[in-house]
Amino acid sequence: MTKRNKIIYWIATAWLSLGMLSTGIVQLLKMKEEIALFSQLGYPLYFMTILGGWKILGVVAVLIPKFTLLKEWAYAGFFFAMSGAVFSHIAIGDTSISAYFGPLLLLVLIVLSWYFRPAERKIVSTNL
Repeated sequence: MTKRNKIIYWIATAWLSLGMLSTGIVQLLKMKEEIALFSQLGYPLYFMTILGGWKILGVVAVLIPKFTLLKEWAYAGFFFAMSGAVFSHIAIGDTSISAYFGPLLLLVLIVLSWYFRPAERKIVSTNL
């Protein structure tokens, strides 16, 4: 892995982790603004607890060494959550650019972090 790729990986992963951790905490704390957003999107409020917990656990999985299969699941979960957020805003006809900025930025960071992850953080493929 080149030095450039390591730098891209760690910058993307740091920002991704901060984004997921902060939104996960906001969801677990059920902050007023997040309650309003979930209500506007039509989701039950208990979903905030589930999603917030998963985000925090996903950050732990992405950052700790080894457990490559768990990392793949965490990246997939992040991707599904953020693409789901984008499509949820589309579904309710949300036209504010600010509603899409966070989830789209996190989607880019997910892809960058996953693509540039070091070999020791990838699942080793074996041909049987």
